[in-house]
Amino acid sequence: MLMVMVMCENAGAQATVNAEKIGSKIDVYIDGRFFTSYTFHENEKYPFFYPVNGPSGASVTSKRNSNYPHHSSLFFGVDFVNGGNYWQEGLHRGQILSVKAEILENGGDRVVISNECLWVRPGADSPIKDTRTIIISAPSEDIYQIDFAITLLPLQDVTIRRNNHSLFSGRMDPDLAVINGGRLVNAEGDEGEEGTFGKPSAWVSYYGERGGIFEGITIMQHPDNDWPNAPWFTRDYGFFSPTPIYWPEDENAGTLMSMGEPVQLKYRVLVHAGDPEEAEISHHYELFKLNNQ
Repeated sequence: MLMVMVMCENAGAQATVNAEKIGSKIDVYIDGRFFTSYTFHENEKYPFFYPVNGPSGASVTSKRNSNYPHHSSLFFGVDFVNGGNYWQEGLHRGQILSVKAEILENGGDRVVISNECLWVRPGADSPIKDTRTIIISAPSEDIYQIDFAITLLPLQDVTIRRNNHSLFSGRMDPDLAVINGGRLVNAEGDEGEEGTFGKPSAWVSYYGERGGIFEGITIMQHPDNDWPNAPWFTRDYGFFSPTPIYWPEDENAGTLMSMGEPVQLKYRVLVHAGDPEEAEISHHYELFKLNNQ
């Protein structure tokens, strides 16, 4: 069992963050309250975070509902990669397999998790190896933060066919979905699936009210990403993802990656109380832009 103690990054009341690596998951607690598990079991399609608890103590995300069993809370995956499927259910179709996961840094103002993954499929060579750096902190009493940086290293020339199942994604708890009274808004103030679908934006926030408490989750994409300013794939039923994969005009060409040329992507997740204005999401995005780790 590995314990990590981390203090919040801002001055004021200091939150204590504890991380425990237990088998094939890492559990994280903030001031003694369970926040999230990062799960990387060999029988899973890909590593993912679940639950992702908001300030209320309830998860703002959901996992594998009956209509979309391939949505696992907060996760990274891609469909149609060199004939494989590294998103939808069925390990025989493709799997993002964790080969090494550990907590690298303890003490100070953050927990740092490193995770190396190999994209595997029976009877086929691995198309991609990825390396993830995950930093979890508590910037304030009502905001929990996950920084997710990933480097995709093509082990062969890769073609990703155009599809809507791609890259870093979140699936909301049904109570917070737009179809159940929740709100979906981007950095420009556009709302709902109709207003945000297919539009590039620095961030998208999904939030709502449960039991008299407003809370939600915001995903930010860093402007220095190798695939920058990606349009968002959004759904009023509770899904959102910044992805360039769905939008190429030439459906047959897809997205190309050359062997040995890495693609680097960074995302910041804020789990917060209140709406984007109350949570000062725009301010937090400006801080994220300065983060070049």
